[in-house]
Amino acid sequence: MTVTFMMDGKEVTAQDGQTLLDVARENGIDIPTICFHEATTANALCRICVVEVEGMRVLQPSCIVKAGANMKVQTRSEKVIRARKTILEMLASTMDLSDAPEILTMMDEYGASDERFPDAVRRESEVKDDNPMYIRDYSKCLLCWRCVQVCADDAQYTYAINFEGRGFETQIGTFFEKPIPETTCVMCGQCVGVCPTGALKPKREFLLEQGKTPAEISVMNTGRKQRKPR
Repeated sequence: MTVTFMMDGKEVTAQDGQTLLDVARENGIDIPTICFHEATTANALCRICVVEVEGMRVLQPSCIVKAGANMKVQTRSEKVIRARKTILEMLASTMDLSDAPEILTMMDEYGASDERFPDAVRRESEVKDDNPMYIRDYSKCLLCWRCVQVCADDAQYTYAINFEGRGFETQIGTFFEKPIPETTCVMCGQCVGVCPTGALKPKREFLLEQGKTPAEISVMNTGRKQRKPR
């Protein structure tokens, strides 16, 4: 079953169950995304992919809204652009985006300023370096949920990490704040692979950024391998 509707003034066709984001991508229409990832379940957390649908009171997240017959959708209306710009400015005001090149590109595209909200409270967190595979820097975490999803039902079924806290205090963590080696983590690296901001980063990359040479890192890894188990 197919439905036909209008997107940015163009007549498009969608298969039953397709989202507005699916249809946009099939038709070469660019809708930015942050929390959305092909390997995870769409959850509409970041709202950067919102579009304007005629007859609907508020902007709709295109990653979860299904295409419907006779819809009239605008992906770059003035209202949509203003919303995306504001979201980007709120993110830039509250967290470190230095390792998020795709989001920084979006900021340039939408003319978003990282000084829009000077009194905003920034997310601060010490780097958690507790395992040989990757580091966790939650000052760069925008709570997109990708890492939690791939660690759970979307991929690994390990459940090593999850949300903790409430409101602004919400963050990603382990149960009872256990170090990663004491959790159910199997070091598969899928959480690192889907992180869009560098909040989860390969240990080798992190050490190189800290000024360690490849030779020094190799020695460190060798020492770790030779360490006798307790």
